[in-house]
Amino acid sequence: MALSISAMFVPVHDPDVALGFYRDALGLAVRNDVASGGFRWVTVGAPGQDVDIVLFQPHGGRSQADGDALLSLVTKGTLQAAIFRSDDLDATFEKVRASGAEVLQEPASQPWGVRDCAFRDPSGNLVRIAQA
Repeated sequence: MALSISAMFVPVHDPDVALGFYRDALGLAVRNDVASGGFRWVTVGAPGQDVDIVLFQPHGGRSQADGDALLSLVTKGTLQAAIFRSDDLDATFEKVRASGAEVLQEPASQPWGVRDCAFRDPSGNLVRIAQA
């Protein structure tokens, strides 16, 4: 039996602003862009990978209270969106930094053996990028 990841969900305040980070800075491809009921979600992914990253608005499909609670967590920066891998961490770091993204950590070797860096996306989610 084979098991693989199909999709992951990242809450964002504004899909257009999120695209400036995930599409333009990270280089992910837009796979789907859907609007329904006053909300929008955009699916992006890395070329050559079948994993979809769904950028969604916290109140879409949720009660007002649940959407508010999720939005509060996003705004505080308490959620980790993803850990990406790059074959050239330094070049990726410079590209993302040049986009104006908030830098949390410049490329550094970690005690657990990985070399990585960290950013916040425009909604406050933690995004790490590791050397492949």
